[in-house]
Amino acid sequence: MSTVPLVTYEYSDGISTISMDDGKANVMSVEMVAGINAALDQAEGNGGVVIITGRDKMFSAGFDLGVFKSGDSEQTFSMLSGGARLSERLLSFPLPTFAACSGHAIAMGCFLLMSTDYRIGIEGDSKFAANEVAIGMTVPHFAIRALRQRLTPQQLNKAVNFAHYFSTQEAVQSGFLDELCSADQLTEVAKTRASDALKLDAAAHASSKLRLRETLLQEIARDIERDCEGWRAGS
Repeated sequence: MSTVPLVTYEYSDGISTISMDDGKANVMSVEMVAGINAALDQAEGNGGVVIITGRDKMFSAGFDLGVFKSGDSEQTFSMLSGGARLSERLLSFPLPTFAACSGHAIAMGCFLLMSTDYRIGIEGDSKFAANEVAIGMTVPHFAIRALRQRLTPQQLNKAVNFAHYFSTQEAVQSGFLDELCSADQLTEVAKTRASDALKLDAAAHASSKLRLRETLLQEIARDIERDCEGWRAGS
């Protein structure tokens, strides 16, 4: 078994960088979610700002389909509920969060992306999708909520009901991403945006974020409870 961590954490000059890399698709397994949460704990302790990024050409392809296929109901519930709670945590995280989206963001990878405060993508052929209905799954309530806070009604309909794969240009126009840069500039641009955010008053940022998302956070908490009930029941 490999001892290479799925998530690495670095802190420098007020910036916490959380990097996901499982060597493949950066699936949101129980272990990956736990690693991100542990890194967020460190970041919260250090203060400053947070950058979350993935591996070359891949931010995250979503939940681990192998867990679904295993038939292990407890592992499946832990993975799904853990991903939902991670989305909720990021939406209310007290520090500014940036996604340096290094490639494709699919399903839970897309919901993770949409739960950060500012999202930078790379020019090229990356795809962004909530592809659940294309693979025989119902989009979770919490995921629809995470998408709705960013997308227009038209794009939300395409995303949820038709599993549309958005191109990078469509992703900016629709609200998945805030800006694009070249792949070799991604780290530099993300650090520049993060450094700018260090000039904000930390307490004012945290309280304003909670005020801005007060209704959203109340609704997503209820959504997660509904999803958890469904997952427990096996629906």
